[in-house]
Amino acid sequence: MTSPQPRFYAARLAGTAVFDPIGESVGKIRDVVVLPQARGAARAVGFVVEVPGKRRVFLPVTRVTSIMPGQVISSGVLNLRRFEKRSGEQLVIGDLLERTVSLLDGSGRATVQDVGLEQNRQHDWVVAKLYLRRLKTGSGLSKLVSRGETLTVDQSAVKGLFGSDTEQSAALLLASYQDLKPADLADIVQELDAKRRIELAAELADDRLADVLEELPEDTRVEVLTGLESSRAADVLDEMDPDDAADLVQELPDQVAETLLGLMEPEEAEDVRRLLAYDEYTAGGMMTTEPLITAPETPVAHCLAMISREELSPALASTVHVCRSPLETPTGKLLGIVHFQHLLRERPDRPVGEILDADRHTVEPQVPLSGVTREMATYNLVSIPVVDDEGRLLGAVTVDDVLDHVLPDDWREQDEPPVTTGQIDLSEIARSIQSDSTTTDDSRKG
Repeated sequence: MTSPQPRFYAARLAGTAVFDPIGESVGKIRDVVVLPQARGAARAVGFVVEVPGKRRVFLPVTRVTSIMPGQVISSGVLNLRRFEKRSGEQLVIGDLLERTVSLLDGSGRATVQDVGLEQNRQHDWVVAKLYLRRLKTGSGLSKLVSRGETLTVDQSAVKGLFGSDTEQSAALLLASYQDLKPADLADIVQELDAKRRIELAAELADDRLADVLEELPEDTRVEVLTGLESSRAADVLDEMDPDDAADLVQELPDQVAETLLGLMEPEEAEDVRRLLAYDEYTAGGMMTTEPLITAPETPVAHCLAMISREELSPALASTVHVCRSPLETPTGKLLGIVHFQHLLRERPDRPVGEILDADRHTVEPQVPLSGVTREMATYNLVSIPVVDDEGRLLGAVTVDDVLDHVLPDDWREQDEPPVTTGQIDLSEIARSIQSDSTTTDDSRKG
């Protein structure tokens, strides 16, 4: 009597820790990458592993020495290049779960709830079993509310598993990524095809999508925004920081840009139009029009409450601008600034106008990027006020705005060089770098 073949189910494996041979945790399994075959079952080529920093990388199946409940053990070398799905590959969790398939015995249709993989005689991991839930007949709410029976079948017992006509629910896909930071979710969006990007964007809340768009390369964010209905696209632009919204609007065709500006909230649209009047690589083009602004009589306690708002970036929260009325840009005369560390040292009831920082550095909106960069570097600033000829505050340039303009246009698409995990020496790092993606894993070929 033969012993049962080892098997694992992909959805149950998600979240399992990955260890190197000496027992150090290097990441967690987030997905399984499979390659459909012209004949026979789809073959697993590796795993998507989330390493510290929420970065998702590829672990070839040939470097997995053991798969057990609660742990996956690898050979110890992990290439930290950002995972990119290759042509023909499918993600079990990202692409196949909730996909609708037809049962070949004619008993109806079902949705995929989980995928079981087994080792065959050649020791390849292949898709062997599908855990399904039958679709109930009917229509409307009755079909949505009622839940069909579950069953486990061979992959060969269904059709449509790898077809493009039935796609996974974008809501389920989004749920698997809900804990990611915007920059990490942007990496995932970048890996999807155009259709899936729009489906995922449709499921994201406006503010969440706005944060993600700010992290995407130029061509991708234009593609996503123009794929939305005009009213939805305008709502998303409303949620973006004015400087980021202006950068995005500037990349759109003129007619589309004017349409969206007309649909935006008037105040938000006005801020964007003001920024569009400046060259992109000047202080005016980079600044945000919504820095922290307060009157001189405002107590310190109120200022500390302002900077504690969760939605503020650390750079914006670092500085309070004290101005004469009006307190929206363009303001009355800028009296000075106070850094948050200074606020922490003062009594809560003291008016902020009494503790203005002695050193005040400002730039005019026409100052080029090089001048802004030099000023901020010279005085170790994380933000700098932008003022007009009359000393009124127009906005502020933060260090992250400067970095976005100093780095190459395609910096978001560039991969980090491969490195290693665990107790690996520098010679192995060099070999890993030289190997690149073409020699990293033979299991992904074919």
